[in-house]
Amino acid sequence: MIKPVNDFRTARVAELLEEFRTLQYYIANVPVDPPYANDYHTEGWAALRQCALDGQHILNCAADITVPRARGGELEQKKAELKQVLLDAYSRRHEAQKIYLRQAAAQRWIDYREAVLQGQRPTSANRQQLRACDEQLRIITDEVVYQQLQSGDVSMGHWTGEDPSLSAVRRWVRARPQTT
Repeated sequence: MIKPVNDFRTARVAELLEEFRTLQYYIANVPVDPPYANDYHTEGWAALRQCALDGQHILNCAADITVPRARGGELEQKKAELKQVLLDAYSRRHEAQKIYLRQAAAQRWIDYREAVLQGQRPTSANRQQLRACDEQLRIITDEVVYQQLQSGDVSMGHWTGEDPSLSAVRRWVRARPQTT
């Protein structure tokens, strides 16, 4: 009975990697430099630059291929290897989705800030509006991303029987230290 489940695992990994690839394409195509030099250090533009760095990091970090020797023969070993690859692919997609959502929030931040300022400099009169805008950049959490992805997978009929937990995803992420 292991063979059909391994086929599901293999298909799931392919789905996750395809989604990761698509997200990476979108992440890489978001501008990171503002049209006006004065805006370079603003929170939204800084967030977009950080997202680009994070996207490059998650793309470049090496896969964890350390799989303990499984008991039960070749099929059990293949199962263990596929589960490790599934964790890697799932975690990469999770991180890419989080980056993508942060980019979208930063782009909304830029649009909102432009609407508030209307070509003028920030003043005490618009400080509260700008602070509210800044807070929107901080609402994207691992829990929200995980839940969104899980709900989407279920609604699309994907096999999710062995998807990793959020804590496993977090462990995977922590094991890949940022270089920035």
